[in-house]
Formats: sequence, structure tokens, C-alpha cells
Amino acid sequence: MPSHTTPTPGAKASAGFTLIELIITVAIVAILASIAVPAYQDSVKKSRRTAAQAALSGFASAMERHATEKNSYLGAAGTSGTPANTGSPWIFSKEAPLEGGTKFYDLTISAATQGTYTLRATPKGGQVGDGMLELDSTGARRWDRNNDGSFGAGENCWASSC
Repeated sequence: MPSHTTPTPGAKASAGFTLIELIITVAIVAILASIAVPAYQDSVKKSRRTAAQAALSGFASAMERHATEKNSYLGAAGTSGTPANTGSPWIFSKEAPLEGGTKFYDLTISAATQGTYTLRATPKGGQVGDGMLELDSTGARRWDRNNDGSFGAGENCWASSC
């Protein structure tokens, strides 16, 4: 037979959480969320930037193939029927990341001569404000970290600090 205990005289039965306990729990969850959400968003931006960097490297390879065929970097933009020297490429994807649905960077040729080129990835959509990326024919990499539209001291690499 099951044993039953008799409540001690004067003891209250616990009926749930007190208002103070709920407020403390909500405050702790809010503090954790205020730390976790920005860290997550920063991580997402970094992974999108890494995808754009990889796309620029692939774009540079496409420019080298184009130069091998044409003996010049000129004419890699525009359309295959109407080549141009700068602007959206026709020899490579116009957007990054290369896979997936949502594109966060526009890829362009910002300068080209017979023997040199500069490629650019300009952020768009959810990546706006992260600063443009550049890669040139010498392999120099730049990232406009402060998003001021130019490359200053300390912005001559793709790392968080040069």
C-alpha cells in the first residue's frame, strides 16, 4: 500500500514560480541573448565575406584564363557580344557567393589594362556596411573595414587587422 505523508503544520504547498523568480529568469535570458545575437550576426557576416573572398580568387583565375586566350585582361567585362574593360564580368559570375540563393556581393572589374586588373566585391543586402573587397593582378588584397569608400592604412589585407 502506498504511503502518504501528511504535510507539516504551518508549511505551504509550492504552487509554482514566484514573480521574482520569473523576472530573474527573463533577465538572465535577455542578457544571454544580448551577447549571443551580435556574436552570431558577426559570425554570419564573416562567413559571407569569406565566400566573397573565395569568389574573388576564382574570378582572378578566370581573368588569367582570359589573358591566356586574348593576351590581355581587356574585354572581360560587358557581354560576350559587346565586351567592355570594366563593370560586370561576362567571363565569371556577377555575384557572390557563387552557390546558394541569396547573393551578398556584386563582383566587378574596377580597372583593367592589357597587363593588369583590379577586381572588386561590393557588399549588398544584409552585408551592406561591411566594406568592399578588392583583389588585383599582383595578388594585393584590400578590405575597406571602416566602409568609407577608400582603402586607407591598415586596410591592405583581408584579415581583421594587417
